[in-house]
Amino acid sequence: MTTVLIVEDEAINVKVFSKILTKGGGLGVRHTEDVEEVIQIAQSGEAQIILMDVSLGNSYYRGKPMNGLQITQMLKANPQTAKLPVILVTAHANEGDRENLLEQSGADGYIPKPVVDHQEFLNQIRAMLPKS
Repeated sequence: MTTVLIVEDEAINVKVFSKILTKGGGLGVRHTEDVEEVIQIAQSGEAQIILMDVSLGNSYYRGKPMNGLQITQMLKANPQTAKLPVILVTAHANEGDRENLLEQSGADGYIPKPVVDHQEFLNQIRAMLPKS
């Protein structure tokens, strides 16, 4: 089963995304905000795509707070995880944010929050999935 790793600190968003992905998309879901766990899941191949919140309030790596852009940069800099698609899911949706955040992070995609169109959300994720 294709699994989506959700890196998100808002429980309601995790619930909404999970429901859309499992019920509407037939996809598996994992969730964590723990940076070590994100890296471990990415390296193990347990997830085929990552939905990454930009503003994470509870994520730390080696004692330092980290946001989704920094975690994405780490994943993209590691040859073992560089090809794993990362989609930023963020409330930062002002003009220019999309391009700026994609450039800063090296992420593969961008979805603004709140997610209103569930089918479009699924379509964007499916479009980024590695072709098997």
